[in-house]
Amino acid sequence: MGRRWVFLIGLVGAVWLLGSGHGGQQPPVTAAQRCFCQVRVVNLKRPCPFWNDISQCGRRDCAVRPCQSDEVPDGIKSASYKYSEVANNLIEECEQAERLGAVDESLSEETQKAVLQWTKHDDSSDNFCEADDIQSPDAEYVDLLLNPERYTGYKGPDAWKIWNVIYEENCFKPQTIKRPLSPLASGQGKSEENTFYSWLEGLCVEKRAFYRLISGLHASINVHLSARYLLQETWLEKKWGHNITEFQQRFDGILTEGEGPRRLKNLYFLYLIELRALSKVVPFFERPDFQLFTGNKVHDAEKKMLLLEILHEIKSFPLHFDENSFFAGDKKEANKLKEDFRLHFRNISRIMDCVGCFKCRLWGKLQIQGLGTALKILFSEKLIANMPESGPSYEFHLTRQEIVSLFNAFGRISTSVKELENFRNLLQNIH
Repeated sequence: MGRRWVFLIGLVGAVWLLGSGHGGQQPPVTAAQRCFCQVRVVNLKRPCPFWNDISQCGRRDCAVRPCQSDEVPDGIKSASYKYSEVANNLIEECEQAERLGAVDESLSEETQKAVLQWTKHDDSSDNFCEADDIQSPDAEYVDLLLNPERYTGYKGPDAWKIWNVIYEENCFKPQTIKRPLSPLASGQGKSEENTFYSWLEGLCVEKRAFYRLISGLHASINVHLSARYLLQETWLEKKWGHNITEFQQRFDGILTEGEGPRRLKNLYFLYLIELRALSKVVPFFERPDFQLFTGNKVHDAEKKMLLLEILHEIKSFPLHFDENSFFAGDKKEANKLKEDFRLHFRNISRIMDCVGCFKCRLWGKLQIQGLGTALKILFSEKLIANMPESGPSYEFHLTRQEIVSLFNAFGRISTSVKELENFRNLLQNIH
């Protein structure tokens, strides 16, 4: 067990080094460099598509500080938003022109635009998330290092409403089945727990996995909030740290009537899913055409070597999750189930625009997109295997947004695993 924890903690450190854009004790030289790997384009002003009565969190800790325009490297602000050299941007423009050239020029301008829209839809048909429009005037660059995920005070009915909609309407669950400890349940007790888990065990493996992923993500977020809790606030400073009571209320086996340990098991399940996705996407990052961009070619090469080192370390992990049992039945039924799986997850990504706390919305959108990207990778094994060794990859590609989300989401779940060990040590002498 000790060796496993050493591996997990070491992996956390490696992911942090990748995400922060520097290693050792060297500080970032400029704000632009600091904003590199942890910068994310996000639209926090998108309206909630499901209801209008959103109570915006007015606390200072709910606010998000965006990057100033001069803090973002020009390469990141390019139209492609992919990790690539300038030449690759030109290739993309040529590819688009080639697609247009295949269209009958006698078609009206309106019809040609429609064809391009179909192509755009086809390109996103394998995505599990509804990504923000990075061309929107409301889109902003956000440095995640300056906006850390931690307890903001956003809680109560507004926060519960988000999770209730996710669980009740998007996890393949009938309304007659109530989740244990759900605030929507009329009462609590073993009968509801037994009914819920009997129903869950009766689902197909894919739908059970869907619920466990959402539960694991929920648990991971709660671990983050418990580990970076506002313990003390004065006019001089704020003190953040581990709130043992908060952690116990969410995960203690007795206080949660046995539900807390199940949540933590689902957290580990999520970790293994994202770990597996990273191991399978190695060929995409190994291609010589894949480039990191920091504005410094020497740093680009160093960061790519570090990235590949981390990915190969992940690939060597001996206990990877085996997803081959997913969507393995009748082909027609399997495809229908996969599409339902994808659409339910896309819907959850849209629900993130209903979160009333901007910082919570930022990290919720990022972690949902990271998990969605992991699922996209898991179900694209053949496409990844058939990628050309060089040149553009038409069948499988990841946008810069997907890559940033993928690694930062894995960094978050890795941090959760590490924090569980910290809480275990803190709770040793508490009865």
